[in-house]
Amino acid sequence: MNNTSTNYGYVSIFFHWLSALTIFGLFGLGYYMVDLTYYHLWYKTAPALHKSIGLVFFALMLVRLIWRYKQIMPNHLTSHSKLAVKAGKIIHSLLYLLIFIIMITGYLISTVDGRGIEVFEFITVPAFGAIIENQEDVAGLVHKWLAYVLITLAVLHALAALKHHFIDKDNTLNRIIGKRQPLEKINEKTVN
Repeated sequence: MNNTSTNYGYVSIFFHWLSALTIFGLFGLGYYMVDLTYYHLWYKTAPALHKSIGLVFFALMLVRLIWRYKQIMPNHLTSHSKLAVKAGKIIHSLLYLLIFIIMITGYLISTVDGRGIEVFEFITVPAFGAIIENQEDVAGLVHKWLAYVLITLAVLHALAALKHHFIDKDNTLNRIIGKRQPLEKINEKTVN
C-alpha cells in the first residue's frame, strides 16, 4: 500500500489515476457545458455535476497531498538526467498548484451570488459571496485558461511517460501502473 524506495504504493497509484480521469473528465464536461442553451436537457445538470465532482475532487486532492507528504518517494532512475529530474519536480508541483487554483476559482464563480454549492444533493458547501469586484468574470477567466494550461501539461506529462517507456525503455511508466520489476533489475537502475 505504501511507497517504497523503488516503487509507488497502490494508494499513490490509485490517487494518480483517479486524479487523471477526474481532471480530463471535468475538463471535457466543462468544455461541453459552456455552450449549452437554456432549453438543453443538460443545461442545469451538467454544471451541477461539474461542481459536485469538483468539490469531491478537492477533498480527494487534500487527502492525496497529505498522503504524498507522509510517503517516501521512489528513487529516481539512473536513466533520468539531472535536468529531467528537476523538470519533473517542477511540473509535478505546477500540476498540483494549477489543480488547486482551478478548483478555488470554480468555487468563486459558483458562489458569487451568496448561494452555497449542492454536492450531489447530499450536502451544501457554504458560500462566501462576492469577495472582489467582477468576481465571476475574473474567476471565470482564470478558471478557463488555467484549465487549458493544466490539460496541456497533463498531456505533456503523459507523453513524457510514454517517451520513457518506449524510447528510453526505462521503468518510469511501469512504476505508476503498478508493474513491479525483479529487485536485482531495480537495483541496477535506481539512484538516490
